[in-house]
Amino acid sequence: MFIRTKICGITRLEDALVAAECGADALGFVFYKKSPRYVTPAEAALIIEKLPPFVTTVGLFVDASPEQVGDVLDAVPLDLLQFHGGEVEVDCVQYSRPYIKALAMKPGLDVEAAIAHYHSAQGILLDTYDVVLPGGTGKAFDWSKVPKNLSKPIILAGGLNPSNIAQAVSTVQPWAVDVSGGVEESKGKKDHRLIRAFIEGVHRV
Repeated sequence: MFIRTKICGITRLEDALVAAECGADALGFVFYKKSPRYVTPAEAALIIEKLPPFVTTVGLFVDASPEQVGDVLDAVPLDLLQFHGGEVEVDCVQYSRPYIKALAMKPGLDVEAAIAHYHSAQGILLDTYDVVLPGGTGKAFDWSKVPKNLSKPIILAGGLNPSNIAQAVSTVQPWAVDVSGGVEESKGKKDHRLIRAFIEGVHRV
């Protein structure tokens, strides 16, 4: 099985181009102002304009209003939406765009039951639970808690980096993996060596 890779929290053109050159399948742009990886719609549009073909662009939102999401979509040619807050399905489908929904791996979460609330999602992203942060914690969760044969493609996130990606993929066998802090030199600035090492690690598995 070929595992896809998303590099999230892109804020600089040079990082986006390196990720694409290394084989990233998708790039994530964070439109959540409380995040240190936040980009304005204008900044994201300028980066996306320079991307080569066949790289999926993903916009990440956290409990954004329809007006906020609409303003971004008016300015940025996004391929896929990612909802990382408490959005219910009716919130996610109103933009006529494919989307994925992030679920925090809270203790005792019935993953399949939670997935059932998002029939229209193209995939489900499983991330580390934190009482404060909606994502980008830099911490991994217990991958053995992810059930096998779930009804939606699974994107694994949370604390992934070049040193643990092989174990993560082998344990979960997800459709894709999503990394942000694990390939950074500082928040919002990617380390190009780590991007390359991470993607090579995914492909080796």
